[in-house]
Amino acid sequence: MKIHLATDHAGLELKNNIKDYLISKGQDVTDHGAHEYDAQDDYPDYIFPCAKAVAADPESRGIILGGSGQGEAMAANRVRGVRAAVYYGSEKEIVQLSRGHNNANVLSLGARFISEQVIYEVIETWLDKPFEGGRHQRRIDKLDI
Repeated sequence: MKIHLATDHAGLELKNNIKDYLISKGQDVTDHGAHEYDAQDDYPDYIFPCAKAVAADPESRGIILGGSGQGEAMAANRVRGVRAAVYYGSEKEIVQLSRGHNNANVLSLGARFISEQVIYEVIETWLDKPFEGGRHQRRIDKLDI
C-alpha cells in the first residue's frame, strides 16, 4: 500500500520515526515534508500535497501530523475525496470506526498528545481495518457534493 506522510514542525521528529517504522514494515512511503525544522512553517504547505496525492490514488492512504492534528485534518478535508479522521489519544476504537464506518483515507495525529509506542499501534490498527461498506457507503457518497 502506498502511504503518504506530511507534517509541520510540530510533528517532524515523529513523522520521521513513523516513516522509518512504515518502511521497516515494507510499506511504500512518500514523504511530503516538512523535511527540516522551521517553527514558522505552515501546515497547509505540506498537508495539501499529501491530501491531493491520496485523493488521486484511491488505493493509497495518508498519515498527517501536527500538534493536535486538528488544523491538519481541516486542511486535508478541503480536498475532494479525502476523509481525514483525527486521533490524539483516548479510545482506540475511534480509529477502527474511522476506517470501518467512514472509510477514512487520511489519519491525522496529534503529535503532542500521543506517545510514540501508542502511535504505532494506532497506525497498525488503522491500516489493517477494512471498510465495512453497506449503509456506510451511501453516507460517504453524500460527502463530496
